[in-house]
Amino acid sequence: MASEKKPAKAPSKREKSAEEILTEFQSLRNEQRILANKLSEMEMELNEHKIVIDTLKNVDPKRKCYRMIGGLLCERTVENVMPALVTNKEQLMKVMDTLNDQVTKKGIEINEYKEKHNIRIRGQDDLQQQEEDNNNKEDKRKAIVDRTQFTFEDKWPYMRPIILKLLKQEPVTQGEWQDLFYSVHVCLWDDKGPPKLHDALKEDIMAFIKQAQQRVLAHQEEQALLKAYITEWRKFFTQCNYLPTPFRQLETYLAGKGTSTQKKNQPDDVVRKLMLDSWNQSIFNEIKQKLQDAAMRLVRAERNGEAFDSQLVIGVRESYVNLCSNSSDKLQIYRENFETAYVNATDEFYKMKAEDYLSLHGVENYMRYADSKLREEEARAQKYLEPTSMQRLTDCCVKVLVATHTLAILAECPQMIQNNQTDKLRLMLKLMDRVPDGVNPMLKNLEDHISNAGLADMMAAVDVITQDSEKYVERLLDLFHRFSTLVKDAFDDDPRFLTARDKAYKLVVNDATVFKLELPTRQGSGIGGASVLNNRPITNNNGLAESKCPELLANFCDMLLRKTPLSKKLTTDEIESKLKDVLLVLKYVQNKDVFMRYHKAHLTRRLILDTTTDSEKEENMVDMLREVGMPADFVNKLARMFQDIKVSQDLNQQFKEQCRATIADSINIKILNAGAWARGSERVTVSLPLQLEDYIPEVEEFYKKKHSGRKLQWHHHMSNGTITFANKVGRFDIDVTTFQMAVLFAWNQRPNEKISYENLRLATELPDPELRRTLWSLCAFPKLKRQLLLVEPHATTPKDFANDTRFWVNQEFAIVKNGKMQKRGKINLIGRLQLSTERSREEDNQSIVQLRILRVQEAIIKILKMRKKITNAQLQTELVDILKNMFLPSKKMIKEQIEWLIEHKYIRRHDDDINTFVYMA
Repeated sequence: MASEKKPAKAPSKREKSAEEILTEFQSLRNEQRILANKLSEMEMELNEHKIVIDTLKNVDPKRKCYRMIGGLLCERTVENVMPALVTNKEQLMKVMDTLNDQVTKKGIEINEYKEKHNIRIRGQDDLQQQEEDNNNKEDKRKAIVDRTQFTFEDKWPYMRPIILKLLKQEPVTQGEWQDLFYSVHVCLWDDKGPPKLHDALKEDIMAFIKQAQQRVLAHQEEQALLKAYITEWRKFFTQCNYLPTPFRQLETYLAGKGTSTQKKNQPDDVVRKLMLDSWNQSIFNEIKQKLQDAAMRLVRAERNGEAFDSQLVIGVRESYVNLCSNSSDKLQIYRENFETAYVNATDEFYKMKAEDYLSLHGVENYMRYADSKLREEEARAQKYLEPTSMQRLTDCCVKVLVATHTLAILAECPQMIQNNQTDKLRLMLKLMDRVPDGVNPMLKNLEDHISNAGLADMMAAVDVITQDSEKYVERLLDLFHRFSTLVKDAFDDDPRFLTARDKAYKLVVNDATVFKLELPTRQGSGIGGASVLNNRPITNNNGLAESKCPELLANFCDMLLRKTPLSKKLTTDEIESKLKDVLLVLKYVQNKDVFMRYHKAHLTRRLILDTTTDSEKEENMVDMLREVGMPADFVNKLARMFQDIKVSQDLNQQFKEQCRATIADSINIKILNAGAWARGSERVTVSLPLQLEDYIPEVEEFYKKKHSGRKLQWHHHMSNGTITFANKVGRFDIDVTTFQMAVLFAWNQRPNEKISYENLRLATELPDPELRRTLWSLCAFPKLKRQLLLVEPHATTPKDFANDTRFWVNQEFAIVKNGKMQKRGKINLIGRLQLSTERSREEDNQSIVQLRILRVQEAIIKILKMRKKITNAQLQTELVDILKNMFLPSKKMIKEQIEWLIEHKYIRRHDDDINTFVYMA
């Protein structure tokens, strides 16, 4: 018979014994205790960091201090230490946040463990229920009683002596301090512990404050009351930083935020607020006016040179700041009371002092007095006021010490500038810079001084500078360096004063008092220029006077870059330095287009006559002009001229190789680009000597073979040569222009005859102006004591020549050196070779205006083509900005060209606004 087996029971999980549960429970509590101890240590360290940081905020950043690094004291400065302290503080707060989270989570874990295992704590309300459960043997879980857990009533007797020690600033051991943290945490485990702890703490704080109140109010005299208050406040306020530290978790429990973490920017905790509010209500509110009045009297005493303990005033300020109940604006009460009283007292103190000092000691001494008092008050405010009050106090001091006496101070400015009193001017700027718009009169005084002194200096040296462009440029540079030194020494190169210097110096450079260049104002006004004789213009009714400065600058550059006595005595570095000085002055010239014209003319002379000192310097000058912002088309033309010279040298060499030897030795050709060098209108007819006419067909045939389709145009007024003159005195080589050569060759077949002006004109076919100028250069060359041609009747100017005036060759011509006639020698009669014709020279000013008109039209079209529509004011602004590197267009010129463009249908006025222009495609 088979027997049935009963199924085996599954092994049941063994329940923990009471001893094991209690052990685990105690382990959880020990872990929480360790976390609480760590948190207390962190709280202490964080509090120390806060105290140090708050202390160092009011210390000079350059002040030396010592920091412990690796066990060694290392010397540092406050500004070096502060960043590390702030970083450490932030890191401590992060670690404390983490520890607070861990303590809170551990407390939740302990509570859950208690509920799970039915653990009851001695002293709690459910103790009776626990005993009943222990008697019930049918209960599946046994209640475990922790006989070592304490309630608020158990811990408070041990906590209170430590709290009283802290309030009284008595020594507290590290063990007592850490036990206080733990005891607070233990009290918080008790459900009724937090409110009981808060009430008990409040009672002890109030009792301590009442004792302090009695000690303070025992003094009736104001000064004694202040000192007693500050003494008590200092002790109490120090503990406001320490005592709340162990009670941080109390705030979390009272606020019902058991799982929230402490925030970085959290307001004052419960205990700190309790302490400060209690102090405010019990003591400060009753005597704050007396304290404030006493503090203001102490500050006044300090201003009068009396010594006292500054902590008395600082303590009153701290009370206003820290005892404010408005959490959104902690400085409200402070601003309304202490700050206002301090500023008013300052204003009242200096009103009488400043007025008396100024009347007794004068402006110069008063400026030093005002500056010293401003610095004193700023330093004093750093001690006695909050940082937010600095601006208000500074404004008050500036108003009473400087702004009130601005007129008296500024009245001395022109004389100081004139006498170059840089130290006093620097002090005046320091004061006036604090006053709104206070510097503007100084800027005006500087401008007036520079313009007046500069023009007076130029007029005083007018006899010298009108005859020598080098002296003129040197005088301008001397003025610039003198005024720049004044701005640097007196105003530390303040940008506002540099601008004023530039503005005034520009007036000096562009002033037309000493030199004038008469420009016609209308395009169709004929020649319209002014003839200049001895630097005195003959004013044209339609003329517009401009400074000849750019022309003289171009002349000076020519003297440096041409083979002249000046360039020969200067080194390469000195020449480069002077060229840079010229460009410095050129920056202030308004009519730069005039400089461009003359500089190009001089460069043309140097390149054609081969009188350049160094081609590398010439090319460097072109680069410098490009760097200072001269128009690109102008600079590119100059660069093209150098390229043409190099190409011509190669062509000339090839021509000499292909032609007969006599030609190769006699002629040197330069084939130049007409667009970069000259205008077609400048060509002048002349009957060339037969010796020259024979070369022209050969040159043209040679060039035609090289470049078919190109046409050569001969510019004889740009040519020159060397002829040999022989007489009974000796034999001389003479450098002449082509026109001079044509005139002299008229005597080749009849050397002793006298030829009339009319016959010379027929023989040379030169225009009357050119013939007169050429004959005058041969009859009255300033460097010759014996002229090459003689004339009768005697003439004093080229205009004196008549048709019957007769000329003949001076057979006694000779070169005289040191009073002795030379039998051989070489003389240059070209002088400053006139590369432009007489007619075009007279039209130079007219052509300048015509070019300006074209540039204005071009710029207007360029702007409107881009903008499509623009107002008149905006158009003028952009137009000046585009043309500023060439010239400054007048409003009249702009208006005329706008009207011309409207008339010719390039632009039109807007239908709804006549001051708005529209581009017409």
